[in-house]
Amino acid sequence: MAKVIMVQGTMSNVGKSLITAGLCRIFKQDGYRTAPFKSQNMALNSYITKDNLEMGRAQAVQAQAAGVEPEALMNPILLKPTTDMGSQVIVEGKPVGNMEAAEYFRRKMDYIPVIRKALETLKESYDIIVIEGAGSPAEINLKENDIVNMGIARMADAPVLLVGDIDRGGVFAQLIGTVMLLEPEERQRVCGLIINKFRGDRSILAPGVAMLEERCGKPVLGVVPYMDIDIEDEDSLSERLAVHHAGKGMDIAVIRLPKLSNFTDFQALALEHAVSVRYVERAQDLGRPDAVILPGTKSTIPDMLWLRESGLETAILRLAAAEVPVIGICGGYQMLGETITDYQENTETVRGMGLLPIDTVFEPEKRRFQVEGRLNHLSGPFAALSGMTVKGYEIHMGISRLREGGESLMQCNRSGQEVSRIDDGCVSGNVFGTYVHGLFDADGFREHFVRLLSERKGIDYAGQAESLSEYRERQYDKLADGLRENLNLEEIYKMMGLH
Repeated sequence: MAKVIMVQGTMSNVGKSLITAGLCRIFKQDGYRTAPFKSQNMALNSYITKDNLEMGRAQAVQAQAAGVEPEALMNPILLKPTTDMGSQVIVEGKPVGNMEAAEYFRRKMDYIPVIRKALETLKESYDIIVIEGAGSPAEINLKENDIVNMGIARMADAPVLLVGDIDRGGVFAQLIGTVMLLEPEERQRVCGLIINKFRGDRSILAPGVAMLEERCGKPVLGVVPYMDIDIEDEDSLSERLAVHHAGKGMDIAVIRLPKLSNFTDFQALALEHAVSVRYVERAQDLGRPDAVILPGTKSTIPDMLWLRESGLETAILRLAAAEVPVIGICGGYQMLGETITDYQENTETVRGMGLLPIDTVFEPEKRRFQVEGRLNHLSGPFAALSGMTVKGYEIHMGISRLREGGESLMQCNRSGQEVSRIDDGCVSGNVFGTYVHGLFDADGFREHFVRLLSERKGIDYAGQAESLSEYRERQYDKLADGLRENLNLEEIYKMMGLH
């Protein structure tokens, strides 16, 4: 039966996901078959597994760091916010409906058997399970019937590493306050503290570390520096979304929609020399980029209306008329069409941007597939992309149908589907859209896309730094090296009963 370790934090965004990924990589390097686990995740970035189930992308990344195939068992409950007060609830990889926060809070204990089954199944197949908590275990209003922090530590009988973020200040208050607010039994589970995101001279921190250990009665097992690691982020707290200004070379503007989802679609573009990706939420900041991308969204119609009210729609239409390439992915693809209709609750049809001859209708069934595709023979500005292969996944509620005379973008194979090939996407002049997430992860497609932009701008193509798979592996190893250097791994192994 697998050994377990749990990573909890003093608050959100202290680096739990990254430390969990790093530990998964270290244990893999040390010869242990390792899996991540997060009982409940709230994020708009998700991943589709080989068996077409949905899970949090953070756990998929952690599984990749561990060198194992992502499974929905690693994240049995995923909450995808749809409004400020409600979320789509995904259980065991499948949506069970939308719930207001109060309703989910009342019902969440019903999912304990699902969580327990997933955890026990993983423990039978792996040597080590690295469990990640969510938010803080000391949220007094949420401690009752907890299913993600100390409640899971108790279920798994897991020792806990408590992580605080010194970069935002107040790390001693974070850690001491969290430990003091825990119940005595919970406090005993905390076996070590980690100070994360440290910058500067560590010797200056020494007196504070000594006082921290004295006040908490817990050892500080590491002071982890702020590391320059490029690993896919969990949600919209990502620092990437704060990049608003164009760098040198190719300027790609991604529209930062209010319900932006799966923004990890664009991280691979960073592998291209002389390409900058920036996120735009005001029309006056859009300028004249070399390409505009409309990303995925959890709420297509509200975000379409926001795009219109903000003035960004008008700005994008002007760029499209000036032959600037405009690309839409998933919800962004739907917005580029003629109409978007939602029959699920109150029948509502809104006008799209009218750049692609498609009509989208939302239906109750959510489509979740891994896909492989090959672009059709294209004419016009995107002709250089003809025949390129891509691999990714679909995750959407709507169906988009081409109007008469519309040109599809590619032919796709969907995993688990009997129909061998289906049409996907649409292209019209300098505009195209697709349901395939991960489009730019394909090294060949990404290279040809940036070459095309470079030629349009009249500059030489600067090349790729390396393949995406090589880059990811190097980043995981770099993260593991940083943690090995700054964590007391011998004590962590002892906590798990392995040394």
